[in-house]
Amino acid sequence: MSVQDKTVVLAGVGRAGQVGDALAHAFARDGARLFLLGRSEAEVERAAREVAARGGRATAHRCDLTDEAQVAAAARLVHDAAGGRADALVNVAGGFATSGPVGESDPALLASQLAINLTTAYLATRAFLPLLRPARGSVVYFGSTAALPGAHGAGVSAYAAAKAGVLALMRAVAEEERAAGVRANAVAPTSIRTGDNVRAMGASARYVELDAVTDAVRFLCSEAARAVTGQVIRLG
Repeated sequence: MSVQDKTVVLAGVGRAGQVGDALAHAFARDGARLFLLGRSEAEVERAAREVAARGGRATAHRCDLTDEAQVAAAARLVHDAAGGRADALVNVAGGFATSGPVGESDPALLASQLAINLTTAYLATRAFLPLLRPARGSVVYFGSTAALPGAHGAGVSAYAAAKAGVLALMRAVAEEERAAGVRANAVAPTSIRTGDNVRAMGASARYVELDAVTDAVRFLCSEAARAVTGQVIRLG
C-alpha cells in the first residue's frame, strides 16, 4: 500500500487525536508528501510541525473548506508547489450532530450538517480534480454507516442526509472521472475511537479504531486499489 513520494492532500485536519491528525501521521510514515488543509491555522500548523518532527514532509494551509474562494486558492498553492499534480485527495472534514425528530428539528442544523460534511467535499473535489487527472489519482470520502441501506436514522436525519449526499457525490465522481483514470471511493465507519467521541459516549461504546480507518484510506489511495472505484467500505 506504499504511497512513497506521492502527493497527498488531506482536506480537514483539526485537533490532535482526531481522524485527520491520525491520517497525517500514517501517510507521513509511508513516505508521502502531505498538504494539510484546515480551518484552524494553529491546529493545521501544529499537525505539520509534528509530522516534520518525526521525519515526515507536510505543508500546512489554513482553509475554510466551505468557502469556494479559499478552497480554490489552496488548490493553486498545491498546484504550484507540487508541479501541477496530486496523487490523492482525502476529504476528511465533517462533523456529527443529533437533530431530533424531523418534525421538531431546526433547519439551521440541516444547513450546518450539509455545509461541513457535503459542501466541503464537493468544493475540495471540484478544485483538486485538475491536479488529480494528470496523476490518475484517487479521491477518498468519509461517509457513515448512518447513510447505508438499513440504517436507523431516527434523530440524526440531518447528519444521515449529509453523509448520503457525500456517497452520492462519490459515485458521481467515480463515473464522471473514470475515463481520466481518477478513482473515487468512500469509507463508511461507525463511531471512531477518538478523544472527543470517548468523552461524549464513554469508553465502553463500540468504536472503530483509528488505525483501522487509516489502513482503509491508505489502501484506497494506493496502487493496490488501482482497479477500485465507486465503492463504499463499511468499517465497524
